[in-house]
Amino acid sequence: MFEYFKEYFDFKTFFITIALVVVGLISVYSATYDAGAGSIFQRQLGWAAIGFVGMIVTAILPLKTIHRLVLPGYVILLLILLVLLIVGKTVSGSRSWFSLAKDLGGQPSEFAKAATLLALAAFLSRTTTIISDPKHLFAAIAIVVVPMGFVLAQPDLGTSMVFFAMLLPVLYWAGVDNFVLAAILSPVIVAAGALFGTSFFIISVAASAVLLYVSRRNRFIAAVAFAITLAVGVSVQFVYERLPSYQQKRIMTFLNPEADPLGSGYNVLQAKVAIGSGGLFGKGYLQGTQTQLNFIPEQWTDFIFCVPGEEFGFFGASIVLILFGVLLMHGIKIASACKNRFSSIAAIGITAVFATHVLINIGMSMGLMPVVGIPLPFLSYGGSALLATMVMSGLLMNFWANRKEY
Repeated sequence: MFEYFKEYFDFKTFFITIALVVVGLISVYSATYDAGAGSIFQRQLGWAAIGFVGMIVTAILPLKTIHRLVLPGYVILLLILLVLLIVGKTVSGSRSWFSLAKDLGGQPSEFAKAATLLALAAFLSRTTTIISDPKHLFAAIAIVVVPMGFVLAQPDLGTSMVFFAMLLPVLYWAGVDNFVLAAILSPVIVAAGALFGTSFFIISVAASAVLLYVSRRNRFIAAVAFAITLAVGVSVQFVYERLPSYQQKRIMTFLNPEADPLGSGYNVLQAKVAIGSGGLFGKGYLQGTQTQLNFIPEQWTDFIFCVPGEEFGFFGASIVLILFGVLLMHGIKIASACKNRFSSIAAIGITAVFATHVLINIGMSMGLMPVVGIPLPFLSYGGSALLATMVMSGLLMNFWANRKEY
């Protein structure tokens, strides 16, 4: 029995997930300790228990059963996202929640990420799918773009960014031509450069031109891709002016938090103070001044990383980052070890989702990324996010257990 568990049970994913959830519970408790929000910790504890069951069930499900459930699960989530635009509850300017009862609801887009990456993996792993065929390539992109469009319409810019971020690694892993990846990535680079001003825009355009030229199939196709990239960059200002005001403020806060230190830039500045004031070993558990004096509103959500950063210092923050780093590296190892193409692609997709959340969320807390409302996996308060990420950990465990199956 021990040899079986040693061979097939993914101890690394299991224990890292549990460790991160425990860190999250400790942090949520601290963040709500003097905020008059003790029920939040109790709800998070309950969701952690449900998530643990979901992780174990997902880990032991037959791989063929998961594969059979992919298509109906994806279709159901698409329908839910569509209905959400009509009857969803608006929270923080985004119609992204179902409210079932008082203090009971859910955010379907968290589960839609898992359903979408599994559907994409199932499509790309079919023997009839030829990824070099433009029709199949556009179909693969559409699998991600459709739910991404529904989420963007809520509007939820942060979650839609995760959908886009999972697409590139999965396509790369599936063997898509480098030029296609460059053509998808170039408009993003130029759009980001346009936000920072004319100089950055020119630099990003030049970098994209070089990228497309180096990876080109032929000059005409490269020229068309560059024209589209340039058009996207030029249209950034037009799109920006039509964004909701709160999203405009988030972008401006990212570019210059000091411009409105008591308004839109307040959270970012206070988060940087909290992390920076932690020093080497922190101020001690429940002793963080920024945390306990509630300088950061609802810190238990998007800015939860500030708690270990302030109360346990550089040491505590490093432990969290190391745990995430090991989990991401192990996710890539699982994808490499799986002989089943579906499992391999799905494992990369899950790893990409985790990596995107970690990069953006911690970047938000340190003022390196715009505040777009993305939770930190396993740590941030939120039942939907916690359950979805623990289920994805269960999928990684399942793929590891079945890594030798074709």
